[in-house]
Amino acid sequence: MKNIQVHFLGASGTVTGSKFLIDTGERKILIDCGLFQGLKKLRLLNWDHLPVNVDEIDTVLLTHGHLDHTGYLPRLVKMGFNQSIQATAPTLDIAKIILRDSAKIQEEDAERANREGFSKHSPAKPLYDLEDAERAISHFRPVEVGEWLPLFEGIQVRFQYVGHIIGATFIELDIHGKRFVFSGDIGRKEDWLMRAYTKPKKADILFVESTYGSRLHPKEDLMERLQKIVHHTVEKGGTLIIPSFAVERAQTLMFLLWQLQKNKSIPDIPMIMDSPMAANVLDVFHKHSSWHKLTAEDCTQMCNQFHIVKSFKETWEVIDVKRPKIVIAGSGMVTGGRVLTYLQQYLDRPETTLLLAGYQAEGTRGRSLLEGASELKIYGKYYEVKAEILNLEVLSAHADQGELLDWMSDLESKPEKVFIVHGENHAADALRLKIKDTLGWDSILPELYRIEEIPTISPGNEMDNT
Repeated sequence: MKNIQVHFLGASGTVTGSKFLIDTGERKILIDCGLFQGLKKLRLLNWDHLPVNVDEIDTVLLTHGHLDHTGYLPRLVKMGFNQSIQATAPTLDIAKIILRDSAKIQEEDAERANREGFSKHSPAKPLYDLEDAERAISHFRPVEVGEWLPLFEGIQVRFQYVGHIIGATFIELDIHGKRFVFSGDIGRKEDWLMRAYTKPKKADILFVESTYGSRLHPKEDLMERLQKIVHHTVEKGGTLIIPSFAVERAQTLMFLLWQLQKNKSIPDIPMIMDSPMAANVLDVFHKHSSWHKLTAEDCTQMCNQFHIVKSFKETWEVIDVKRPKIVIAGSGMVTGGRVLTYLQQYLDRPETTLLLAGYQAEGTRGRSLLEGASELKIYGKYYEVKAEILNLEVLSAHADQGELLDWMSDLESKPEKVFIVHGENHAADALRLKIKDTLGWDSILPELYRIEEIPTISPGNEMDNT
């Protein structure tokens, strides 16, 4: 039997663009299919054809619905992929929202670039459009969580709850008795909305994310910190703007602010959710209640406390409100979405507070603000940064270094190979050293487009379905 080949097509040496192709010699299985984000040299890779025969891929398995794990699917289908895309039902519901939103934003950005002439391309074109997104969605097939499912002869798969966002899983893939485990994005051990992650028991070949592989999240009181930030902004007479990821982060922020206002810990000021995608995600929370901690009553009361913006016209109505207010708007890394319109109006005001509430990838506007940028380029124009920039790292939905080690702690034996992926180089290397010092395992930091040979075992060996 041939060796199994692993093609590292993304999230290798960087956080975004997750794609791992498993080639057994008979079958080709793609784990995740994400967009590169952040640095321009990475974003340009989204326009390249994958260095594999796309029409030979037999299925795609998704760990969760985030753009850096699903956003390349319309491109994959355009390149000739015509098989199933499998994931849990809430992951597919999230992916539908995210792909449609991504396509719409790309269409709008291309139209704006052509109208205002700030693109080097003439005409500027979207990476994909809504029609491409719908074609990808037509391939979606839901799977059950926690059950072994047959894929092909001698190959089975199991999706296991991992927290992070609604629907998120790690994937166990048994290929002729050898177990490949893909962490996806691992959630927190203690989270406001998600339950604690499940841990793998066996992994011959382990792929582990390293977004926060170099650090521990601060142990501060989140509610107290958020309360102080709101009071501070109100005292300045300003607006608190929170760029937010639409999935999980926006709902967590809504929950926390609702609780603070409910307990009269913060003033009764307007609270606005201006993210059409995040509003749609709330429907997914209602639909898949077993995946999170919120009750149906909590969801309803929380939503009633917020003004949920339905149109771009309403965005301008919110901007025209002069009194202090709280605005949650996409996108979380300030790469696009409604938050850019708010920043065009509020970024040069000292009384504004801009609260970053999640990971900011290299090359994003959010990362620039975090690093003290004095001006920000939005739609071809520069805006002076006079707003107060704060960071709420404790709210991260990613496991930190300690939690990553904890997630691996129940493995019954040392894996044959450990690949550290989905992290910037310094974070991945820090996790490599920690794994070596703590567990005694050697790890590999694969480079983009590397191909790794994995020796197979006899297909006659009985599978272990632990």
